[in-house]
Amino acid sequence: MATASPGRVPARAGALRARRGRPSVLWAVPALLFFAVFALAPLGIVAYLSFTSWDGLGAPTWVGGANWSRLLADRDLRDAAWHSLVLTVATWAFQTPVALLLGVWSAGRQRSRAVVSAVFLLPLLLSSAAVALVWKSLLDPNFGLVAELAPRLGFDDASWFSTPEGALTAVLFVLGWQFIPLHALLYQGGARQVPDVLHQAAAMDGAGTARRFWSITLPQLRNTVVASSVLMVVGSLTFFDTVLILTAGGPGTATTIVPLVAYRTGFEGFEMGYASAIAFALVLVATGISLLLVRVTGFGRMHSTREGL
Repeated sequence: MATASPGRVPARAGALRARRGRPSVLWAVPALLFFAVFALAPLGIVAYLSFTSWDGLGAPTWVGGANWSRLLADRDLRDAAWHSLVLTVATWAFQTPVALLLGVWSAGRQRSRAVVSAVFLLPLLLSSAAVALVWKSLLDPNFGLVAELAPRLGFDDASWFSTPEGALTAVLFVLGWQFIPLHALLYQGGARQVPDVLHQAAAMDGAGTARRFWSITLPQLRNTVVASSVLMVVGSLTFFDTVLILTAGGPGTATTIVPLVAYRTGFEGFEMGYASAIAFALVLVATGISLLLVRVTGFGRMHSTREGL
């Protein structure tokens, strides 16, 4: 009976493993079609409308770069852009350390970890509109819970939440309450990937909990920090429903952000062309910031190096 050459068996096995490790391009076709239909096509339509004048009813009229010229000279939009920037920076500075500490803690083996983590993740099950409505009632300076608690906390009344600073603080708190669990979940998954042998070796050398966190856990979570920051920054730039329901951009224009300006321009002022220019500009800014974060942190180069190894 003929037997296969010993040299051919490893070659065939290697070819089979290569085929299994490299899925056919056809497998990616459904994903590419989904992305093209639900992402690229709407974005292309918005880009086209940004060069037109359209009230949402008749046929769009081509106006060239008029909307973009107006966008660059719009003082109200510049103020809204500043508010969006402040909200984005404050959101990152507030949510990142809290989510990081909660995620690392929930990755441990505490007896209460499972119960506390399950309760803390409940905001992820609620819609943004429901969250905003609940907190709007709680933070009402006249009839909400804050009106009852303010005197006990040393405030004369709860009118501080009606000031620009108070309204922005309320928005930051509500957004943090809603989205910190998501980022904590990311950090929890990343912390569980840190090899226990590193912590055991550090503990044998006398390193305490804080030292192990700064020297082992945090460096190992670098990729998770980058991914969480990108999601957080892009999400902060596109927040809309929570701000609309909670403060409606007030008091005055203290919490008026770019997405809210685009909404009011398009659906209240019926200037869909100009609203599309604002929305498309926001997409460009968010994409640029995301790419900048990835490049500055070296995430892309580090990922390519690991693949090469």
